[in-house]
Amino acid sequence: MNTKPRAAYVHIPFCTQICHYCDFSKVFIKNQPVDDYLRALLEEIRAYEPGPIDTLYIGGGTPSALSAAQLEFLLEGLASIFDISQVQEWTLEANPGDLSQDKIEVMANAGLNRISLGVQTFNDRELRQIGRMHQEKDIYENIDRLKAAGFHNISIDLIYALPNQTMEQVKTNVQKALALDIPHMSLYSLILENHTVFMNRMRRGQLNLPQEDLEVDMFHYIINSLKEAGYDHYEISNFCRPGYESRHNLMYWDNAEYYGLGAGASGYLNGVRYRNHGPIRHYLNAVEAGNARVYEEKLSLKEQMEEELFLGLRKRAGISIQRFEQKFQRSFEEVYGAIVAQMLEEGLLIREGDRLRTSQKGLFLGDTVAERFILE
Repeated sequence: MNTKPRAAYVHIPFCTQICHYCDFSKVFIKNQPVDDYLRALLEEIRAYEPGPIDTLYIGGGTPSALSAAQLEFLLEGLASIFDISQVQEWTLEANPGDLSQDKIEVMANAGLNRISLGVQTFNDRELRQIGRMHQEKDIYENIDRLKAAGFHNISIDLIYALPNQTMEQVKTNVQKALALDIPHMSLYSLILENHTVFMNRMRRGQLNLPQEDLEVDMFHYIINSLKEAGYDHYEISNFCRPGYESRHNLMYWDNAEYYGLGAGASGYLNGVRYRNHGPIRHYLNAVEAGNARVYEEKLSLKEQMEEELFLGLRKRAGISIQRFEQKFQRSFEEVYGAIVAQMLEEGLLIREGDRLRTSQKGLFLGDTVAERFILE
Protein backbone atom coordinates (compact mmCIF):
# COMPACT_ATOMS: atom_id res chain seq x y z
CA MET A 1 0.00 0.00 0.00
CA ASN A 2 1.67 3.21 -1.16
CA THR A 3 0.59 6.09 1.03
CA LYS A 4 1.39 9.59 -0.19
CA PRO A 5 4.13 11.48 1.66
CA ARG A 6 3.05 14.29 3.94
CA ALA A 7 6.14 16.40 3.38
CA ALA A 8 7.59 18.23 0.39
CA TYR A 9 10.85 20.01 -0.35
CA VAL A 10 10.71 22.60 -3.16
CA HIS A 11 14.01 23.81 -4.66
CA ILE A 12 14.56 27.32 -6.01
CA PRO A 13 18.03 27.22 -7.60
CA PHE A 14 18.56 30.96 -8.09
CA CYS A 15 20.90 33.20 -6.08
CA THR A 16 21.77 36.89 -6.13
CA GLN A 17 25.32 35.92 -5.15
CA ILE A 18 27.28 32.66 -5.09
CA CYS A 19 28.87 32.05 -1.68
CA HIS A 20 32.42 30.77 -1.42
CA TYR A 21 31.48 27.62 0.53
CA CYS A 22 28.27 26.48 -1.24
CA ASP A 23 28.02 23.42 -3.49
CA PHE A 24 24.21 23.23 -3.69
CA SER A 25 22.42 23.18 -7.03
CA LYS A 26 22.24 26.88 -7.85
CA VAL A 27 22.86 29.53 -10.51
CA PHE A 28 23.25 33.31 -10.53
CA ILE A 29 19.71 34.62 -11.13
CA LYS A 30 20.52 37.27 -13.75
CA ASN A 31 19.36 36.34 -17.30
CA GLN A 32 17.90 33.01 -16.09
CA PRO A 33 14.47 31.77 -17.32
CA VAL A 34 12.97 32.17 -13.84
CA ASP A 35 9.31 32.34 -14.93
CA ASP A 36 9.68 29.26 -17.15
CA TYR A 37 11.30 27.47 -14.24
CA LEU A 38 8.44 28.27 -11.83
CA ARG A 39 5.86 27.07 -14.36
CA ALA A 40 7.79 23.81 -14.93
CA LEU A 41 8.15 23.31 -11.18
CA LEU A 42 4.38 23.57 -10.65
CA GLU A 43 3.85 21.19 -13.57
CA GLU A 44 6.21 18.64 -11.97
CA ILE A 45 4.31 18.89 -8.68
CA ARG A 46 0.89 18.53 -10.35
CA ALA A 47 1.96 15.26 -11.95
CA TYR A 48 2.39 13.69 -8.49
CA GLU A 49 -1.22 14.53 -7.55
CA PRO A 50 -0.14 15.09 -3.95
CA GLY A 51 -2.54 14.78 -1.01
CA PRO A 52 -2.57 16.73 2.26
CA ILE A 53 0.83 17.68 3.62
CA ASP A 54 2.12 18.51 7.09
CA THR A 55 5.38 20.25 6.16
CA LEU A 56 6.36 22.25 3.10
CA TYR A 57 9.89 23.60 2.83
CA ILE A 58 11.06 26.01 0.11
CA GLY A 59 14.86 26.01 -0.04
CA GLY A 60 17.64 26.79 -2.45
CA GLY A 61 19.58 28.50 -3.79
CA THR A 62 17.81 31.51 -2.41
CA PRO A 63 14.01 31.57 -2.66
CA SER A 64 14.02 35.24 -1.61
CA ALA A 65 16.04 36.03 -4.77
CA LEU A 66 12.70 35.82 -6.62
CA SER A 67 10.83 39.09 -7.17
CA ALA A 68 7.72 39.70 -5.06
CA ALA A 69 5.55 38.89 -8.11
CA GLN A 70 7.41 35.65 -8.80
CA LEU A 71 7.23 34.69 -5.14
CA GLU A 72 3.49 35.31 -5.14
CA PHE A 73 3.05 33.18 -8.29
CA LEU A 74 5.01 30.34 -6.66
CA LEU A 75 3.24 30.43 -3.28
CA GLU A 76 -0.24 30.68 -4.81
CA GLY A 77 0.63 27.82 -7.16
CA LEU A 78 1.83 25.60 -4.30
CA ALA A 79 -1.29 26.38 -2.26
CA SER A 80 -3.51 25.44 -5.21
CA ILE A 81 -1.81 22.07 -5.87
CA PHE A 82 -1.03 20.86 -2.34
CA ASP A 83 -3.79 20.48 0.21
CA ILE A 84 -2.30 22.86 2.79
CA SER A 85 -5.37 22.90 5.04
CA GLN A 86 -3.48 20.74 7.56
CA VAL A 87 0.01 22.16 7.03
CA GLN A 88 1.81 22.51 10.38
CA GLU A 89 4.95 24.14 9.10
CA TRP A 90 5.53 26.05 5.86
CA THR A 91 9.10 27.36 5.68
CA LEU A 92 10.89 29.62 3.25
CA GLU A 93 14.65 30.17 3.21
CA ALA A 94 15.66 33.80 2.79
CA ASN A 95 18.77 35.97 2.71
CA PRO A 96 18.92 39.14 4.80
CA GLY A 97 20.22 40.95 1.72
CA ASP A 98 17.16 40.46 -0.49
CA LEU A 99 14.16 40.09 1.80
CA SER A 100 12.28 43.32 1.05
CA GLN A 101 9.09 44.52 2.72
CA ASP A 102 6.91 43.63 -0.30
CA LYS A 103 8.26 40.04 -0.27
CA ILE A 104 7.53 39.75 3.47
CA GLU A 105 3.93 40.88 2.80
CA VAL A 106 3.55 38.28 0.03
CA MET A 107 4.82 35.56 2.40
CA ALA A 108 2.50 36.64 5.23
CA ASN A 109 -0.53 36.76 2.91
CA ALA A 110 0.24 33.29 1.50
CA GLY A 111 0.18 31.68 4.95
CA LEU A 112 3.84 30.82 5.45
CA ASN A 113 4.55 30.36 9.15
CA ARG A 114 8.31 29.82 9.39
CA ILE A 115 11.29 31.71 7.97
CA SER A 116 14.87 30.46 7.88
CA LEU A 117 17.41 33.28 7.45
CA GLY A 118 20.89 32.64 6.10
CA VAL A 119 22.77 34.90 8.53
CA GLN A 120 26.06 32.87 8.62
CA THR A 121 27.92 35.48 10.73
CA PHE A 122 27.26 38.94 12.20
CA ASN A 123 30.75 40.16 11.32
CA ASP A 124 30.76 42.35 8.19
CA ARG A 125 34.37 41.49 7.36
CA GLU A 126 33.63 37.75 7.62
CA LEU A 127 30.48 38.19 5.51
CA ARG A 128 32.52 39.74 2.71
CA GLN A 129 35.18 37.07 3.11
CA ILE A 130 32.67 34.22 2.53
CA GLY A 131 31.02 35.93 -0.43
CA ARG A 132 27.82 37.17 1.23
CA MET A 133 26.16 40.37 0.03
CA HIS A 134 24.32 41.37 3.22
CA GLN A 135 25.64 43.28 6.23
CA GLU A 136 25.00 42.93 9.94
CA LYS A 137 22.46 45.79 9.94
CA ASP A 138 20.34 43.92 7.33
CA ILE A 139 19.93 41.02 9.75
CA TYR A 140 18.37 43.18 12.48
CA GLU A 141 16.20 45.06 10.01
CA ASN A 142 14.87 41.81 8.52
CA ILE A 143 14.12 40.21 11.87
CA ASP A 144 12.26 43.33 13.04
CA ARG A 145 10.22 43.45 9.84
CA LEU A 146 9.41 39.72 10.03
CA LYS A 147 8.25 40.02 13.64
CA ALA A 148 6.17 43.10 12.76
CA ALA A 149 4.51 41.08 9.96
CA GLY A 150 3.54 38.35 12.45
CA PHE A 151 6.37 35.87 11.89
CA HIS A 152 7.60 34.50 15.20
CA ASN A 153 8.88 31.08 14.16
CA ILE A 154 12.17 32.40 12.80
CA SER A 155 15.36 30.37 12.44
CA ILE A 156 18.85 31.52 11.51
CA ASP A 157 21.84 29.62 10.10
CA LEU A 158 25.30 30.41 11.44
CA ILE A 159 28.64 29.00 10.30
CA TYR A 160 31.61 28.65 12.65
CA ALA A 161 35.25 27.61 12.13
CA LEU A 162 35.49 30.11 9.27
CA PRO A 163 38.92 31.05 7.88
CA ASN A 164 40.96 33.02 10.46
CA GLN A 165 38.02 32.96 12.89
CA THR A 166 38.90 33.25 16.58
CA MET A 167 37.07 31.95 19.62
CA GLU A 168 36.21 35.56 20.56
CA GLN A 169 34.46 36.06 17.21
CA VAL A 170 32.42 32.89 17.72
CA LYS A 171 31.42 34.07 21.20
CA THR A 172 30.34 37.44 19.78
CA ASN A 173 28.28 35.72 17.07
CA VAL A 174 26.53 33.48 19.59
CA GLN A 175 25.73 36.41 21.92
CA LYS A 176 24.34 38.46 19.02
CA ALA A 177 22.26 35.48 17.88
CA LEU A 178 20.80 35.03 21.37
CA ALA A 179 19.96 38.75 21.51
CA LEU A 180 17.67 38.33 18.46
CA ASP A 181 15.17 36.50 20.70
CA ILE A 182 14.17 33.89 18.10
CA PRO A 183 13.19 30.25 18.74
CA HIS A 184 15.51 28.27 16.44
CA MET A 185 19.14 28.25 15.29
CA SER A 186 21.24 25.96 13.12
CA LEU A 187 25.00 26.15 13.66
CA TYR A 188 27.32 24.39 11.24
CA SER A 189 31.08 24.16 11.11
CA LEU A 190 32.52 25.13 7.74
CA ILE A 191 32.81 22.08 5.50
CA LEU A 192 34.94 22.38 2.38
CA GLU A 193 33.10 21.06 -0.65
CA ASN A 194 34.55 20.35 -4.08
CA HIS A 195 34.08 22.95 -6.83
CA THR A 196 33.78 25.84 -4.37
CA VAL A 197 35.94 28.98 -4.10
CA PHE A 198 37.09 27.94 -0.61
CA MET A 199 38.18 24.46 -1.70
CA ASN A 200 40.22 25.97 -4.55
CA ARG A 201 41.84 28.41 -2.13
CA MET A 202 42.68 25.65 0.32
CA ARG A 203 44.32 23.59 -2.42
CA ARG A 204 46.49 26.61 -3.22
CA GLY A 205 47.38 26.95 0.48
CA GLN A 206 45.49 30.24 0.78
CA LEU A 207 42.89 29.28 3.38
CA ASN A 208 43.78 29.54 7.05
CA LEU A 209 41.21 27.41 8.91
CA PRO A 210 41.03 26.96 12.71
CA GLN A 211 42.78 23.87 14.10
CA GLU A 212 40.55 20.89 14.88
CA ASP A 213 40.86 21.25 18.67
CA LEU A 214 39.81 24.92 18.42
CA GLU A 215 36.83 23.87 16.28
CA VAL A 216 35.82 21.36 18.98
CA ASP A 217 36.14 24.09 21.63
CA MET A 218 33.92 26.34 19.50
CA PHE A 219 31.28 23.60 19.27
CA HIS A 220 31.43 23.03 23.06
CA TYR A 221 31.02 26.75 23.67
CA ILE A 222 28.01 26.92 21.31
CA ILE A 223 26.30 23.91 22.93
CA ASN A 224 26.83 25.19 26.48
CA SER A 225 25.82 28.80 25.74
CA LEU A 226 22.62 27.84 23.96
CA LYS A 227 21.68 25.31 26.64
CA GLU A 228 22.15 27.97 29.33
CA ALA A 229 19.90 30.28 27.32
CA GLY A 230 17.10 27.67 27.35
CA TYR A 231 17.56 26.08 23.92
CA ASP A 232 17.26 22.31 23.40
CA HIS A 233 20.11 20.76 21.44
CA TYR A 234 17.76 18.42 19.58
CA GLU A 235 19.97 17.47 16.62
CA ILE A 236 23.73 17.64 15.97
CA SER A 237 23.60 21.15 14.44
CA ASN A 238 20.16 22.35 15.58
CA PHE A 239 18.94 24.16 18.68
CA CYS A 240 15.47 25.38 19.58
CA ARG A 241 13.26 26.63 22.34
CA PRO A 242 10.92 23.84 23.49
CA GLY A 243 8.27 23.10 20.86
CA TYR A 244 10.09 24.89 18.02
CA GLU A 245 11.93 21.94 16.47
CA SER A 246 11.98 22.07 12.67
CA ARG A 247 9.22 19.58 11.89
CA HIS A 248 10.33 19.29 8.28
CA ASN A 249 13.91 18.42 9.22
CA LEU A 250 12.70 15.96 11.87
CA MET A 251 10.88 14.20 9.02
CA TYR A 252 14.27 13.65 7.31
CA TRP A 253 15.91 12.41 10.49
CA ASP A 254 12.95 10.10 11.15
CA ASN A 255 13.65 8.68 7.67
CA ALA A 256 10.15 9.45 6.39
CA GLU A 257 9.30 9.69 2.69
CA TYR A 258 8.92 13.09 1.01
CA TYR A 259 8.58 14.77 -2.36
CA GLY A 260 11.77 16.40 -3.68
CA LEU A 261 10.70 18.97 -6.28
CA GLY A 262 12.61 21.25 -8.63
CA ALA A 263 16.00 21.23 -10.36
CA GLY A 264 18.60 19.14 -8.53
CA ALA A 265 16.17 18.25 -5.71
CA SER A 266 16.33 14.83 -4.03
CA GLY A 267 13.27 12.93 -2.83
CA TYR A 268 12.25 9.63 -1.26
CA LEU A 269 9.09 7.92 -2.52
CA ASN A 270 7.88 4.31 -2.28
CA GLY A 271 11.30 3.10 -1.06
CA VAL A 272 13.07 4.86 -3.95
CA ARG A 273 15.62 7.63 -3.40
CA TYR A 274 15.74 9.87 -6.46
CA ARG A 275 17.32 13.06 -7.73
CA ASN A 276 16.07 15.46 -10.39
CA HIS A 277 18.07 16.92 -13.29
CA GLY A 278 20.21 19.80 -11.96
CA PRO A 279 21.01 22.18 -14.82
CA ILE A 280 17.99 24.42 -15.42
CA ARG A 281 17.67 23.71 -19.16
CA HIS A 282 17.93 19.95 -18.59
CA TYR A 283 15.28 20.18 -15.91
CA LEU A 284 12.89 22.20 -18.10
CA ASN A 285 13.27 19.69 -20.95
CA ALA A 286 12.84 16.73 -18.61
CA VAL A 287 9.61 18.11 -17.10
CA GLU A 288 8.28 18.73 -20.58
CA ALA A 289 9.12 15.10 -21.47
CA GLY A 290 7.22 13.93 -18.38
CA ASN A 291 9.99 12.81 -16.02
CA ALA A 292 12.17 15.26 -14.08
CA ARG A 293 14.35 12.54 -12.54
CA VAL A 294 17.92 11.84 -13.55
CA TYR A 295 18.69 9.16 -10.93
CA GLU A 296 16.72 6.55 -8.96
CA GLU A 297 17.77 3.92 -6.45
CA LYS A 298 15.52 1.34 -4.83
CA LEU A 299 16.88 0.83 -1.33
CA SER A 300 17.47 -2.70 -0.07
CA LEU A 301 16.27 -3.64 3.42
CA LYS A 302 19.88 -3.40 4.65
CA GLU A 303 20.25 0.14 3.23
CA GLN A 304 16.91 1.20 4.71
CA MET A 305 17.99 -0.02 8.15
CA GLU A 306 21.35 1.74 7.87
CA GLU A 307 19.68 5.02 6.92
CA GLU A 308 17.21 4.69 9.78
CA LEU A 309 20.14 4.52 12.18
CA PHE A 310 22.51 7.11 10.89
CA LEU A 311 19.73 9.63 10.32
CA GLY A 312 18.04 8.85 13.64
CA LEU A 313 21.25 9.08 15.65
CA ARG A 314 21.70 12.69 14.50
CA LYS A 315 18.84 13.52 16.89
CA ARG A 316 19.67 13.95 20.55
CA ALA A 317 16.64 11.76 21.34
CA GLY A 318 18.20 9.02 19.20
CA ILE A 319 16.16 6.09 17.90
CA SER A 320 13.48 3.80 19.31
CA ILE A 321 14.53 0.14 19.08
CA GLN A 322 10.90 -0.95 19.23
CA ARG A 323 10.00 1.34 16.30
CA PHE A 324 12.95 -0.06 14.34
CA GLU A 325 11.78 -3.64 14.92
CA GLN A 326 8.17 -2.84 13.99
CA LYS A 327 9.24 -1.03 10.81
CA PHE A 328 11.68 -3.65 9.54
CA GLN A 329 10.37 -6.84 11.19
CA ARG A 330 13.90 -7.71 12.28
CA SER A 331 15.47 -8.18 15.71
CA PHE A 332 17.63 -5.12 16.45
CA GLU A 333 19.83 -7.25 18.72
CA GLU A 334 20.50 -9.79 15.95
CA VAL A 335 21.36 -7.16 13.35
CA TYR A 336 23.26 -4.58 15.40
CA GLY A 337 23.74 -6.02 18.91
CA ALA A 338 27.50 -6.61 18.62
CA ILE A 339 28.25 -3.20 17.05
CA VAL A 340 26.12 -1.40 19.66
CA ALA A 341 27.74 -3.28 22.56
CA GLN A 342 31.17 -2.21 21.34
CA MET A 343 30.16 1.45 20.97
CA LEU A 344 28.46 1.49 24.39
CA GLU A 345 31.73 0.25 25.85
CA GLU A 346 33.69 2.96 24.00
CA GLY A 347 31.32 5.61 25.35
CA LEU A 348 30.06 6.65 21.90
CA LEU A 349 26.45 5.55 22.49
CA ILE A 350 24.05 5.64 25.44
CA ARG A 351 21.16 3.22 25.90
CA GLU A 352 18.18 4.24 28.03
CA GLY A 353 15.39 1.68 28.01
CA ASP A 354 14.04 1.50 24.46
CA ARG A 355 16.15 4.39 23.18
CA LEU A 356 19.64 4.48 21.77
CA ARG A 357 21.42 7.81 21.28
CA THR A 358 24.89 9.26 20.81
CA SER A 359 26.85 10.49 23.82
CA GLN A 360 28.54 13.90 23.81
CA LYS A 361 31.72 12.12 22.70
CA GLY A 362 29.78 10.29 19.96
CA LEU A 363 28.29 13.57 18.81
CA PHE A 364 31.71 15.00 17.97
CA LEU A 365 32.50 11.81 16.05
CA GLY A 366 29.12 11.64 14.31
CA ASP A 367 30.42 10.38 10.97
CA THR A 368 32.55 7.69 12.62
CA VAL A 369 29.53 6.44 14.58
CA ALA A 370 27.37 6.38 11.43
CA GLU A 371 30.00 4.46 9.45
CA ARG A 372 30.18 1.72 12.05
CA PHE A 373 26.53 0.82 11.35
CA ILE A 374 27.18 0.15 7.67
CA LEU A 375 27.34 -3.63 7.62
CA GLU A 376 29.63 -5.44 5.22
